[in-house]
Amino acid sequence: MPRKAQYNLDAILSQAIDVFLEHGYHGAIMDEIIARTEFNRRGFYLEFGSKQTFLYMVLEHYQNHHLSKVIKHLESNQGLESINQFFNQYVEHVKGKGCLLINSITELGFDDQKVREIGRHYLDRLQIDFIGCLEKAMSLGQIHTNTNIESTALQLTSYVQGFAVNAVLAGETDELQLATQALLGPLQSNNH
Repeated sequence: MPRKAQYNLDAILSQAIDVFLEHGYHGAIMDEIIARTEFNRRGFYLEFGSKQTFLYMVLEHYQNHHLSKVIKHLESNQGLESINQFFNQYVEHVKGKGCLLINSITELGFDDQKVREIGRHYLDRLQIDFIGCLEKAMSLGQIHTNTNIESTALQLTSYVQGFAVNAVLAGETDELQLATQALLGPLQSNNH
């Protein structure tokens, strides 16, 4: 009978998020990953095979356990309210540290096909969710009827990427909340 693992994989993947957020992929050295996850080197390579494979698992965990909590607002599809809730929670999520997925795309997207695919899937999902919320907002009279929904959804998706990068620079300031208000204010119809 195979031995049961003596570690909590979710806890290890969660601890690794902080290491990759602090140092990026290339800056995260194996000694620190091993020390911070309390994994031994031999066990690490038996379980994950490589640092790169480990990053893919960390990114999947990050999406499933962190980003999904933020995206659920868009998926509730309550129009402009869902978009506002998404940005409010996203800003809190990335404040001072950025977004592991966007950071990884920025650092590795040119060279790593798998990171590019993960990123493309995430951004496509965001854009589709924004389209749904904008369509709902239009049907509720929350936004102008002449709003180009597809291009606005693309713009909002692009802002998500920019917010993730700017969050590192803005630190704990209110810059991102102000930017969110400036972004969403012009969309609203006079009836709302």
